[in-house]
Amino acid sequence: MLGFVPPLPQQPQRPPRAGHMVVCGDDALARRLAVELRYVYGERVTLVLPPGRDAARPELPLTQRARAAALFGRMSAAMNRNGAPGGDDTAAGVEAVRIIEASEPSDEVLEEAGADRAAALALVYDDDERNIRAALTARRLNPRLRLVIRLYNRKLGQHLETLLDQAAALAVPGIDPAALDASTTVLSDADTAAPALAATAVTGSSKVIQAEGLLLRAAERPPPRAGALADPGLCTLALLSSTSHDPAGTEGSDSSGAEGPRLLPDRATVEAATGRGTIVLEAVSKAGPEREPRRMGGRGAPLSRVFSRRLRWSAAGVMAAVVGLAVASVLTNGDSPLHATYLTLLDLLAMGDPAPDDAPMSRQIIQLLSGTAGLLLLPLLVAAVLEAFGTLRGASALRRPPRGLSGHVVLLGLGKIGSRVLVRLREMNIPVVAVEEDPEARGVPLARVLRVPTVIGDATQEGVLEAAKIHRARAFLALTSADTTNLEATLYARSVAPDLHVALRLYDDEFATAVYRTLRTAHPGAVTRSRSVTHLAAPAFAGAMMGRQILGAIPVERKVMLFAALVVDGHPQLEGRTVEQAFRAGSWRVLALDATPPADRLPDLSATPPFDPLAPASAGTSDRASGLVWDLHPGYVLRRGDRVVIAATRRGLAELLRGRGVPVPG
Repeated sequence: MLGFVPPLPQQPQRPPRAGHMVVCGDDALARRLAVELRYVYGERVTLVLPPGRDAARPELPLTQRARAAALFGRMSAAMNRNGAPGGDDTAAGVEAVRIIEASEPSDEVLEEAGADRAAALALVYDDDERNIRAALTARRLNPRLRLVIRLYNRKLGQHLETLLDQAAALAVPGIDPAALDASTTVLSDADTAAPALAATAVTGSSKVIQAEGLLLRAAERPPPRAGALADPGLCTLALLSSTSHDPAGTEGSDSSGAEGPRLLPDRATVEAATGRGTIVLEAVSKAGPEREPRRMGGRGAPLSRVFSRRLRWSAAGVMAAVVGLAVASVLTNGDSPLHATYLTLLDLLAMGDPAPDDAPMSRQIIQLLSGTAGLLLLPLLVAAVLEAFGTLRGASALRRPPRGLSGHVVLLGLGKIGSRVLVRLREMNIPVVAVEEDPEARGVPLARVLRVPTVIGDATQEGVLEAAKIHRARAFLALTSADTTNLEATLYARSVAPDLHVALRLYDDEFATAVYRTLRTAHPGAVTRSRSVTHLAAPAFAGAMMGRQILGAIPVERKVMLFAALVVDGHPQLEGRTVEQAFRAGSWRVLALDATPPADRLPDLSATPPFDPLAPASAGTSDRASGLVWDLHPGYVLRRGDRVVIAATRRGLAELLRGRGVPVPG
């Protein structure tokens, strides 16, 4: 008789096959990144989060499926409300996502998550040290693993990238470095969100892509009037559904018409379409380290700012008195003009001898008048010295907004996010007035260096935003770390300027959506945008996990448009074909050619670091010109070695990359 055999302990479930994505984090960015990878790129995701608890019974942990359903049901709905693609329903999204609960990304946790067979790993904890420690462990487990690390310290990030890339190359001897596909990428959520926030202030939209410092925007155009020619911008990316145009200012809507959006249509389709809006690609501005932000007001202090207008008029009056007395001396005493001016100045400065008794009466009167004018000169000189001293002392202090300033952007908050956005706005030569409550904030020295007018005070108090000339501003950005402060300041700004273009930073996506809808309903004639930093940063992290060939993604209603940088070698759909022949409607389109020699090319077109005015001037690339050519002739033949920027659908990009062994989205 066989004895009782106890059941084996349940083994942790591993992903059924390799090539999945692993995301480790402890805040909203990790959750948003997992949703982005699943619903935009169609990837299988393993998400490592701290242990969660049931809200109804905090003593009981949530089951994996319950937590995944709650997470993806809420976030996928938020993405669909914002116009992001929703090709998979919530149940399919839950099935394709595996959640592991762990406090630390230890060796055992990373092995359980399948980091040794994963295509990419994102470490997005809010602790730099934890991310670095986990990255070193992951590189040891899988030298081919594509690492995406969240760090705020950019200098440390550059050194870490070099270290981990060298470790990967040494661990896999003889492998082509291109096969590693940019094994390490260090990003900052502040840096990745800044371009979208700056574009929101300028254009009202955060649908932007950065390629070698050039900020590109997917702009929605309404249907053209009868007989009018539509402006295609750089190119036409999509035809919108007939129901997609919302005059209230929504960014994408569900398509309920019989004919949905058409991605990458050909010219004949665009010309034949009537009553349908379009999505076109536009260049917003030149950005990046090759263009240094201008200092507002120049480097020096002009004479008009050193001395006040009243003091300048007083000096002019004294000079007029000297000229008048010199002319009177010439006319009455017959002196030469030079001698008359000399005597007048001596009398004015009380340096001359008194006129003798036998001197003409006119000479005595002129001397008395000159002495009287000299009494006025002394306080004038003292005032000039004091004003000049005060002006030069204040040159190193924060500037005040000029009286006639208008058409500027009022930026509330000079913290981690606000300082990055400030640099971006100045790179685009947009006048800015900063408002900050804490005089010791991170971005205050930056504002002083850039000579940006700054108001120190609480923006929710009366008179602070008025001092920033909010009533004459073009836009208002509320970017503090406190949601209530941003919302209160926005409502106060709306009361001062009801038609003001407003964008505010909010942490939670659901709260941001609710605020956006309420403000849009209350002020239908004004543009209002509510932004979450995690919502803006997640696409950049997801694109880095897909590889450096992915520059970003832009949602078009319930579909997605991908932008990628590809080398023509090995792509028969591109190599040896003209730009016109390489275009496939509904799949891909060649947008630009990188004319930079291969040895001088940037390895990652989308990750050009922003200019840091506080850093030393030895950047090394400050004088580097952009090599992207956007006005390509349709007859240009794509050759081996050419690197091109393309716009593609998920299916089209998968077809281009499938033959080269590169992980494909979806």
